[in-house]
Amino acid sequence: MKLKQLFSALALAGTVTAVAAAPQIGAPAPDFTVVDSHGQTHSLADFAGKNVILEWTNHECPFVVKHYVSDNMQGLQQHFADADTVWLSVISSKPGSQGHVSPEKANELTASRSAQPAAVLLDESGDMGRAYDARVTPHMYVIGSDGNLLYMGGIDSIPTANPADIPKAEAYLANAGNEVLAGQPVSKPVTRPYGCSIKY
Repeated sequence: MKLKQLFSALALAGTVTAVAAAPQIGAPAPDFTVVDSHGQTHSLADFAGKNVILEWTNHECPFVVKHYVSDNMQGLQQHFADADTVWLSVISSKPGSQGHVSPEKANELTASRSAQPAAVLLDESGDMGRAYDARVTPHMYVIGSDGNLLYMGGIDSIPTANPADIPKAEAYLANAGNEVLAGQPVSKPVTRPYGCSIKY
């Protein structure tokens, strides 16, 4: 009986550790150190005092394509850049998998789509993605100027690859980002992300 209790306690401890390791709303966002498509290294601490939006992306994912062919993603990037928010696109696809790109290809994609991120982070190891529990593309996060995680989830409420659904959807990411800019609590800090699984 004592042995069973010990195993139960160990299992419970493992569960608690796993849960505690996941990113938590209102807690400090996981730090990262990742090289971007221009060879520059970025850490979360570099953006202290600024709001930050993280966008996990995969240019081959139809759910990502939905938001780029419609210019929805670029519009959001520009809107928040104008509000002095740092927008970082993150590619966590491992080498040889769908969505993995060279630095040159990442820059080509940014230019061809008129995208407006402050940087494209190449998270080939997947360490940053796992730290944030990023599961799909697009998976979106908002970090406040104090470094705390304020939103994580979907870009909007309609989980399809059809651009025509964007105007009908509840704009989760836009709403959260705008509430942060207004100094208000995020009304829906966690929502369900949708998209293609990240190829770790």
